[in-house]
Amino acid sequence: MSGELSLDINIKEPRWDQGTFMGRAKHFFMITDPRNVLLSSETLEGARDIVENYRAGRAKAGLTEDELWRAKYIYDSAFHPDTGEKMFVIGRMSAQVPMNMTITGCMLTFYRTTPAVVFWQWVNQSFNAVVNYTNRSGDAPMTVNQLGAAYVSATTGAVVTALGLKSLAKHLPPIVSRFVPFAAVAAANCINIPFMRQRELKYGIPVTDENGNRLGESPNAAKQAIAQVVVSRIGMAVPAMAIPPVIMNALEQKAFMKRFPVLNAPVQVGLVGLCLVFATPLCCALFPQKSSMSVRSLEAELQDTIRQKSPHTTTVYFNKGL
Repeated sequence: MSGELSLDINIKEPRWDQGTFMGRAKHFFMITDPRNVLLSSETLEGARDIVENYRAGRAKAGLTEDELWRAKYIYDSAFHPDTGEKMFVIGRMSAQVPMNMTITGCMLTFYRTTPAVVFWQWVNQSFNAVVNYTNRSGDAPMTVNQLGAAYVSATTGAVVTALGLKSLAKHLPPIVSRFVPFAAVAAANCINIPFMRQRELKYGIPVTDENGNRLGESPNAAKQAIAQVVVSRIGMAVPAMAIPPVIMNALEQKAFMKRFPVLNAPVQVGLVGLCLVFATPLCCALFPQKSSMSVRSLEAELQDTIRQKSPHTTTVYFNKGL
């Protein structure tokens, strides 16, 4: 009937061209929108119904293209792309800004004492562990033992790194000490993410051809995926942890800040939040979520399998995670 929504819209892919940075940025501004955290279970389930029905060739009467894309982005913000399971709320990318602005703001405010450094680094890495597990690539589950070992290793490494850097900065100017949390977070990301996704490094992540047909699992693809995520996460931390310390160092010399020191934490949290609103989607957009690599870069055994299954395939694709 005239006026009905076409069933030819490809909602398996993002609305914007993922071959360009601007297209990826628009996509991730939707995925990381903090307002999505406030959506009710009914709204999330409604979005899932719209998306799954449309993929099955059924469009709800009166559904418009904009409503379809809105449902798709609500769905993408809350459900894992590989497993289809609803993700734990604080592990979703839409929770990154409110969670990180609070934790990072406190890390930058309470950096002077060892107990405060230990506590906030532990909180930060515990949160990162949840995010890294929630946004892992692939559909193979981790056992409780694997998850526990990864969490302990990652958080211990992060805390030790932070304390070591704090000790080194004792005799340096105060402004340098303010950057210890950032250095610790950058170093900890290099520890936390590979540990929380170590199963992928050992057994590989699913790789597909351009049509989405699964060809096998590749540890080499996992290495590329995790390296890209580490770079993106460190990039997210740069504005939020490098700009506010400079501003706060200047503000703390002002009379009103000396008169009302209680403003320190909320001002710092607000500055971090402002940075993260832009840094989170823009750094997620540094690399396509549907990443790719040449068949020649895969393991020899997998190359042979692909040559037999799909001899014309020269490039494979995989979800790098976030």
